[in-house]
Amino acid sequence: MKNILFTLVALVVISALALALDGRRRGSIYDPDAGPFGLVGTRTANKAGDLITIVIAENQDVSNQESSDMKKGTTLDYQFTNLDLKPNLFSTLPRVAGSSDDQFTGTANYAKKGKFNARVTAMVVDVLPNGNMIVNGRREIRIDLETKLIEFSGVIRRWDISPDNSVASELVANAKVSYTGTGPLTNSTNRRGIGAWVHDAIAWIWPF
Repeated sequence: MKNILFTLVALVVISALALALDGRRRGSIYDPDAGPFGLVGTRTANKAGDLITIVIAENQDVSNQESSDMKKGTTLDYQFTNLDLKPNLFSTLPRVAGSSDDQFTGTANYAKKGKFNARVTAMVVDVLPNGNMIVNGRREIRIDLETKLIEFSGVIRRWDISPDNSVASELVANAKVSYTGTGPLTNSTNRRGIGAWVHDAIAWIWPF
């Protein structure tokens, strides 16, 4: 009997020491460090302050072709051949002849492609009465003196959110995506200051 009691006490002491050293019970279903989530709760965004990942995948492929072909022709040729009022009375009348030809051919082709892929985690800033959520997010990346900024905003329907708490940008209403940059690399590929104004003024005035 004493051996059994001694064994139970030893097991209790060992368990207490293990909990003190580890801070949690290994193998437990509930992990207190995982966050305040219920056993039947959802991790997808549904209220103000929640975070959601926006998968930006914008592909634009625009093509338009127009063609016009117009042709117009007019011919006029009148001449008096016989007038018997008096011989040679109208011999000096001139001959009237005319000709007109108008042609127009026009062709216009327009093609443009664009692609932008990124991932931005946005925050739910408001929930509309129908359950749709207004989100707003930004990501700023700095490398040396170069800064790139991605901004996103729009309205998300709750049913479009994937189980991994992400939503495609094409499913976001009133989506606004902005990608801007500042720094020496951006300045070298863009006209700035007075040079930009002069170039725009010349391009606007010059007719050719």
